[in-house]
Formats: sequence, C-alpha cells, structure tokens
Amino acid sequence: MLSDRSNSQVKMSKSDVHGNYLTSFQRKLLEKNLDDKLPWQYRQRIEIMLLADEGKTQGQICKAIGCSPGTARHWILVAKSGQAHQWNNHPIGRPQEVNEQYLERLKELVTNSPKEFGYVFGRWTANWLSKHLATEFGTQLSDRHINRLLKQMGLSTKPKPPKGEEMSGQDINGKNIVIRDLNFDINQSKSLGMLSFNTFN
Repeated sequence: MLSDRSNSQVKMSKSDVHGNYLTSFQRKLLEKNLDDKLPWQYRQRIEIMLLADEGKTQGQICKAIGCSPGTARHWILVAKSGQAHQWNNHPIGRPQEVNEQYLERLKELVTNSPKEFGYVFGRWTANWLSKHLATEFGTQLSDRHINRLLKQMGLSTKPKPPKGEEMSGQDINGKNIVIRDLNFDINQSKSLGMLSFNTFN
C-alpha cells in the first residue's frame, strides 16, 4: 500500500539537516538505505521516520504513504526514542512457527543443567534458552514466548523447592493449606513457648 511518492519527496534540502528526532547520522543512514530494491515494508518504515523528522503529523504521514495509523505511530515512536538506525532489526511479517523438534530441544535443555552445554551458570533463564535455541534453529523467540511454551509443557525455569521444605497451596474450597515436616512444627512450638488458642463453640 505504499504510495507512488518519489525519493525526491523524502530527501531533505541542505537547510533541513537538523530535524525533530533524528541525528544527522541516523538521517543519512536512512536516506542511504531508502532504495527501490528494498521491500516495501522497510521503505515504509524509513519514509515514516523521515517524514516524522520533518515535522509531519501521524495523519499526514498516513495519507502520504498509505499506511495504517498504528504502523505510523509505532515508527514515529521508534524515531522519537532515538532507535531509527535499527529500522531493519524488526522482522517483517508473522513470527516463525515453532515446530516439534524445537519443542523437544527446549524440553531437553530446560530439564538439564546449562553447565552440560558449556555454560558457566547453573540455572536456565528464558533469555538464555532463547539465545541457545536461536543458535541451533535460527529462530529467536521472546522470553515471554519461551515461558509460555514451557508452561504449556508443564515446565519452568524456576527451581523446584527441595523435598522436605514447606509447600503451600489451596484446597478445593480456595482455603490456603500448608504442608510441613512435623519436626518443623515441634521446633517452632518450642521456640515460641507453646501458644494456646481458645476456640468458641
């Protein structure tokens, strides 16, 4: 849906070198990458940021380029935040799907220590799982997505409490229940000096 605007409309004159959001480095980089061979989605991103830097409003940009307000808003914010030079870091289109092989490898990694795979740390994080799997499969997922996949498989990066320690949960009526070692209750009673509780009928 990119309009038929020519490159000359996007390029700036010498007097407009200092724009609203972009540094001169970012502006030159974007103008240099604004190429006819570039996929239209990338061209659109660059044009939005250049026009925003010229002082155009979101509505004016949408009308000139033919993009949605959400797209314009996103790339205007990228320019405002000083990240315009990262225009091509966000992949185009839907995220790649995770296949069964990816899930099996994720399960294998999280059920074993990272040290077995050459890392110095002792516990996986979603970030490190994502990085490791990206090197193997070429698909890097967000931490949130990794945690969602782990939850679907009944797994987590959080360590399980050692056996014998306190575990708590809720019973079927929604009441909190606590499961402890009997020794814990006896030791606690001795240290607190046997508290008595009166019940009323």
